[in-house]
Amino acid sequence: MRKILSFIIICISPYAFSQGPEIAGPTSSGIVTNIRYVPSLAEQLKSGTFIPANNETKHPAPPKMRGANKTVPGKGFPKGNDPLVALQKSSMKYQTKDPILVFDADENSPIGVTDPTGCVGPDHYLVAFNFGFRIFNKDGLPLVPEASLGTVLTGNTLGDPIVLYDKWADRYIITEFDSSPNGFEMAISTGPDPVNDGWYVYQSQFTTGNFPDYTKFSIWSDGYYVTANVNNGASGDRVWVVERDPLINGDPVQYVGFPLTGISTSGFYSPQAFNVTGGELPAPGAATIVYLQDDAWGGVTDDHLKLWNVDVNWSDVGSSTISGPIEIITEDFISVFDGGSFSNFEQPSGPDVDGLQATIMNQAQFRKFPTYNSAVFNFLVDADGTAGETGAIRWYELRQDDDGMPWSIYQEGTYVSPNGLDAFSGSMAMDVSGNIGMGYTTVSSEQNIAIQYTGRYAADPLGTMTVEETLIAQGSNNCPGNRLADYVHLTVDPVDEKTFWHVAEYHNPGRDNVVGVFKLAPDFNNDVGVISVDAPTNGTLGAAESVTITVRNYGIDEQSNIPVSYQIDGGTVQNGTVPGPLASGANAQYTFTATGDFSTQGQTYMVSATTLLTGDEDPANDAIVAEVTHLDPNDIGISAITAPTSSPSLGGSETVTVTIQNFGGSSQTDFDVSYTVNAGAPIVETVSDLVEGDSQISFSFTETSDFSAIGSYDISATTLLIGDTDSSNDEASTTVLKEFCQPEMDCSFGDGFEDFELEEISNPSGCDDGGYGDYTSLTATLQQGVIHDLVVTTGYGSQYVVVWIDFNDNFVFENNEIVVDNFIIADGQAGGTYTATIPFPIALDAPLGEHVMRAKTNWQADVPSDPCEPTTFGETEDYTVNIVAPVGLEESYLGENELIVSSFDNDQYLIRFTNEKLNKPLVFAIFNTTGQTLAQNWVYPVNGIYEYELDMSYASPGAYLIRLGDQNGGKVKRIVKR
Repeated sequence: MRKILSFIIICISPYAFSQGPEIAGPTSSGIVTNIRYVPSLAEQLKSGTFIPANNETKHPAPPKMRGANKTVPGKGFPKGNDPLVALQKSSMKYQTKDPILVFDADENSPIGVTDPTGCVGPDHYLVAFNFGFRIFNKDGLPLVPEASLGTVLTGNTLGDPIVLYDKWADRYIITEFDSSPNGFEMAISTGPDPVNDGWYVYQSQFTTGNFPDYTKFSIWSDGYYVTANVNNGASGDRVWVVERDPLINGDPVQYVGFPLTGISTSGFYSPQAFNVTGGELPAPGAATIVYLQDDAWGGVTDDHLKLWNVDVNWSDVGSSTISGPIEIITEDFISVFDGGSFSNFEQPSGPDVDGLQATIMNQAQFRKFPTYNSAVFNFLVDADGTAGETGAIRWYELRQDDDGMPWSIYQEGTYVSPNGLDAFSGSMAMDVSGNIGMGYTTVSSEQNIAIQYTGRYAADPLGTMTVEETLIAQGSNNCPGNRLADYVHLTVDPVDEKTFWHVAEYHNPGRDNVVGVFKLAPDFNNDVGVISVDAPTNGTLGAAESVTITVRNYGIDEQSNIPVSYQIDGGTVQNGTVPGPLASGANAQYTFTATGDFSTQGQTYMVSATTLLTGDEDPANDAIVAEVTHLDPNDIGISAITAPTSSPSLGGSETVTVTIQNFGGSSQTDFDVSYTVNAGAPIVETVSDLVEGDSQISFSFTETSDFSAIGSYDISATTLLIGDTDSSNDEASTTVLKEFCQPEMDCSFGDGFEDFELEEISNPSGCDDGGYGDYTSLTATLQQGVIHDLVVTTGYGSQYVVVWIDFNDNFVFENNEIVVDNFIIADGQAGGTYTATIPFPIALDAPLGEHVMRAKTNWQADVPSDPCEPTTFGETEDYTVNIVAPVGLEESYLGENELIVSSFDNDQYLIRFTNEKLNKPLVFAIFNTTGQTLAQNWVYPVNGIYEYELDMSYASPGAYLIRLGDQNGGKVKRIVKR
C-alpha cells in the first residue's frame, strides 16, 4: 500500500518529498581544452610504444578511502527478517541454461584488488581492472596483450577504471580517477574499433576538489554523468556532467559540478546516475541520480530512495540546475552489516570479505519502452533479522510515464541465494523485451567465492527473480584479505539487445576476473516445457486425485494444442493436450482428464510430467519430476524453539516461542502445547490458530519464564494433539545460556584478588560485590618482547589464576589470548595472606595499543575456559593494558592521552581523543559484551582532536565497549547504559 500512496503523491506534485532547497545551481564548471590524440593499440604494438600491464610485480590495491555511514546502535527497521524474502522464496523457479560463454579476462592478477569493469560492443568486449585493460573478440579470445592504463591515459595507472560502450556514438570510453590534480580522466576511441582506432584523451582538467574515490560513470543523452565518494562538504561538488557531443568528436568540452542536497551519509556514499542501457536515448535533461537511505543511519527516519534530477544547459552552463531530493518510501531493509565494518562474509578460511554496504551497485540502468521508461538497480541488504546476518540483494524497477516525468516504484524484491549462501555484489540490466538479468557473487563458510546469475521474465510475478541460480564460475581458493573487488559490471549486447555480459572477481586460485555471457530471451522458435506439478500436493490423498501441471512457452512462436503426459512411479502414461494459444513467455495450467491413485498412506509418489511437442528445438527443458506424499491426517509437532536465545541480557520474564509444524494432511486447531524449563512443571496452553496441512506457524506462550540467573536452561516443548499418529516428531529441545560477562562468584572467604599489581596498576581491591570488579579505568603499559611481573595477593590458598588479553579487540576472550594459564597460588593452603609473582610475557609481535585484560581465579580447580562461566569461589577483574614497542625503537603508537567519554541526556555520548602528531583517520567501533560490532566508522582529526558523537538512545540497556584506533593500536573504554 505504501508504494501506491507514494505514486499518487508524486503524480500530484513531483516535489512532494523534497527536503531543503528544491533547486540548486552549479557549484563548479569549466572547459577542457587540453586534448591529446593517442595512437591505436595496433599502432603502438607496431611502433614499440605499447605499455603492457605489469603482471610480474605485486601491486598494492588502490587505497580504500571509504568510511561508513553513521550507524546508530539499535535504530532502524525491520527488527526481524527482510519483509520481501518470503515472496522470493515462494516464487516459481524456471529451468535455465549454462552460460553461453565463460572466460577469464585477467588471470592470477598481482593486484591487491582488481575492481573489474567491462563493456560489450558490436564486435569486441573491453575489460579493465586496476592498472590495466584488455580487448577480446566476442568468442572470448584476446586481441591484444594486457595493456597498462597508462598506454592510453598517459602516465596514470592509479586505478578504479570504468569502461563504457556508447552505442549511439559507436565509441568506447575508458575512465580513471587521478590524484595529481584530484579529478578524473577520460579517453574515447576515435572509431568503433578499440584495437585499430586511436583515442582522444582528456586529462588533468576535470578537477574535483578533493580526491574522487569510487567513481561511477553513466551515459545520458546530453552528457556523461559522474558520481564519486568525495568529501567536498554538504554544498560542494558531488556529481559532475561532461558534455557528450564535443567529446565524441575530440573537441574541447565543458563540464559542470553539482551538490547532492539533503543526502544523509555521515561518511561513505555511492550514488549513481541512471545509465542508458540500450534502445533509444531519452530527451536531453532530467538525468536522475539515485541513492539509498537507511533508517539505521543517523538523520534518516524511514527507509527510502532519494532521487535528484539534473538539467544541464550547455548554452548557458550557469543556468543548469539540480532538483532537491525526491524521497520514495520503500519496504523496510537493513543495509548495515557488522556495524558498518568492512569484514562481513565468512569464507571457508581467511578473513571475512567486504560486502560493499551503502552502495548503489554498478550500474543503475535505464531503458525506454514505447509507453514508459524503466530503471533497474540494486544494493546489499541483510535478509536475516538475527545477529547471524545473511547477505542478500535488494533490487528495484522504477518506472516513469515519459521522459522527465516522476518516478515511482513498479516493483521491488529481495533476492536470496536458494542454497543458503551470502549473495552480494549484484549488477543488473534489462533487455529489449523487459527481462531482467543479474550477475552476482556468493560465498559461505563452506564454499569459496563464486559468480552466479539469475533473472526474471517480463511477465513474471512482480518482485521475484524466477530464473534458477546458475553458476558462471566457481572459485577454488579463499580471498587472502577482506577486500574483494569494489566493482562488478553487467552490460547488454548492443547487437541483439538480449545477451548479458557480466564481469566479476573471484579466486582461482589467484585473483581472477571472469566474464560470463548469458541470455534469458528465447533462442528457439518452438520450445515448450512443463515447469511445475501443481496438484496434487502433499496431504491426505485419495485414489482419484486430479493432476494439474503448468506448461511454459520458452520459444518465440505462439503455440497451440501442445501434447503433454504424466506418469506416477513410472506406471501408465496418461496423455492430454493443452489447447492454447500460448504466447511466447507465457504459462498455462492444465488438468488431465485421467486422475491418479495416491491413496496409500505414508507413501511418497514420483510424478513425472512432460511436453511432447513435435519439432521442439530444446527437449532438455520439456520434463519435470515432483514428489507427492500422502500424509497421515493427524500428525503435528514442534520443529524448533526460536525464543529465547542465548544472551547476556536474558531477564526474569522471557517469552518462549516455538515453531509448530503440521506434518499431517488435515488442518488442526484448538490443540494443546506445552513447554518446560530445566524439567520443571510443564506450562500448557491451547493453540487457537488454524494450522493448515503440511504447513507451520509460530506460537508464543502467554506465560513467561525466568532466565535471569547465570547458567544454562534446558527448554523442551511438545504438542499434545489427541489422536496424533506419530509421536516421534512431537517434541523439540534446546539449551539457552545466560552468558553474562560479569560472572557472579563468592570471594567473601578471601578467594580472588586482595591486591593486583602490574606495572602502573596497583589495586588493593579486596573482594568485589558479586565477585566481579570493573577496573578498565586502570591501565598497565606493557612492552612487546618483555616478561613483566604480575604480583597477586589472595586471602585463601589453592587459587588458580588465568589472565586473558583481548589482543584482537573483538571483546571476546579466546583461548589463544591467554597470557597466564592456571598459575596456582599457595597450593594446598587454607585461609591466610599469600602473595605470588607471576611471569607475564608479552610476545614481540603482540598488537600495539590498548586492549581489555581479564583476570580470573578459581579455588582448587582450573579456571573454566569460558571467561563468562561462574564458579563457586573466586573472582573476576577487568583492566586495560597498553602494548607499546620496546623502549628505544618506537614511541607508544597513540601516545599517552586518554580516550575521554562524556555522557549527556537521552543516552548521548561524546568520544574524544587528542593526538596532534598522528594526523590520520582512526576507526571508531562499539561492541556489545558478546563481541558483536554494533557500529563502526572512520573518525578524522580536526586540529589534532578526534571526536565522535554516539547515539545510544535506541540501544538495549547493558555494558558496551568502545575502541578508537586502527590495526596498529587502539584506545578502549567501557560504558554502561542503564
